[in-house]
Amino acid sequence: MKIKETIIVEGTYDKIKLGQIVDAPIITTGGFSIFKDKAKMQLIRNIALKTGIVVLTDSDRAGFMIRNYIKQCVPAEYVKHAYIPEIKGVEKRKRLPGKEGLLGVEGISDALIRESLINAGCRIEDQVPKEQKGRKITKMDLFEDGLLGKKNSSTLRKKLTDKLGLPSRLSSNSLLEVLNILYTYEQYKEVIKGLK
Repeated sequence: MKIKETIIVEGTYDKIKLGQIVDAPIITTGGFSIFKDKAKMQLIRNIALKTGIVVLTDSDRAGFMIRNYIKQCVPAEYVKHAYIPEIKGVEKRKRLPGKEGLLGVEGISDALIRESLINAGCRIEDQVPKEQKGRKITKMDLFEDGLLGKKNSSTLRKKLTDKLGLPSRLSSNSLLEVLNILYTYEQYKEVIKGLK
């Protein structure tokens, strides 16, 4: 299931689960750290303006707190909300249930997640005009442009994130994902030219 919007989830295990079900950019909030991480919230706002976002958090109190915070920070016309049902249980990787005893995104069935994304009104890829597709930025591009695997890669990456107003602590995989969400290949190459 290829979705045009970027999906916002709470944590890494939610991202892993979603990555097995959908082909879409997925960004994690880092749980409650989103409340203090201004750079991450600004990144989510920028992504929302570019692709639109779908918020898919757990159905517990914590999930709704994070959802409501995002709702306050991003204009409503750029946000869709996908809700998972309240199902009692324990995720496979945990020994004990969470505080409220509910399964989170990572524990919900693939079918229920697909259904929640469809009900949220996500734009499925075949509904997006083909002319909007373009060449993606790849890890090889980052390597060739000196952002990975070279002596001064970390310095150049820091210059790039500063210039683009992105969080400087993005991993190379996260940087690649964010670049592909926010910029075309051509825009990326223009920015790289300006850094050298």
